[in-house]
Amino acid sequence: MSNERAEEKRAGIAWRRVLPRAGAILFAVAVTVAIFLLSDRLSELRGYGLIGLFLISLLGNATLILPAPSLAAVFAFGASMPPIEVGLVAGAGMAIGELTGYLAGFGGSAVIENRQRYEQIKAYMGKYGLLTVFVLSLIPNPLMDLAGIASGALKMPVGHFLLACFAGKVLKCIAFAYLGAGAVSILPPFFSRLL
Repeated sequence: MSNERAEEKRAGIAWRRVLPRAGAILFAVAVTVAIFLLSDRLSELRGYGLIGLFLISLLGNATLILPAPSLAAVFAFGASMPPIEVGLVAGAGMAIGELTGYLAGFGGSAVIENRQRYEQIKAYMGKYGLLTVFVLSLIPNPLMDLAGIASGALKMPVGHFLLACFAGKVLKCIAFAYLGAGAVSILPPFFSRLL
């Protein structure tokens, strides 16, 4: 009788470990599919100002591996709103959106097409941790999803992941917002010279 109870207890512990991971993976995949299916409707959010930008940034970065044009929105918003505000709002949305990759990695069985690239990122994560997340958040590249997955798989504290991601994304977004603001003053004279 005690053997059966011990076995039931071990099975219960195993399920308590599996269910949150499976839920995290299902959530990440569901968000990615929903965003992919609704991508043509994201442009409607621009009419809502900074709240719309936050949502565009969040949803654009919540996809796994599939690119979304959230930096284009940052550039466009920078042309009409204060670049620092645009960068902070967009960076916060992007950092929160990256949690889908983190959750997929935390779940333990994210689908990764380029396994070699993932293993390289995971090795950097093991060695440099937060610095890797910060750098990959700072520069526009498709590897941030892999860093998020690796962060979750390595059980990096979610607060640390979000902070490093937020810092990199905000700096990148401020730069793109300033580029958008500068484009407003540079492009009209450029086009008038061409005509």
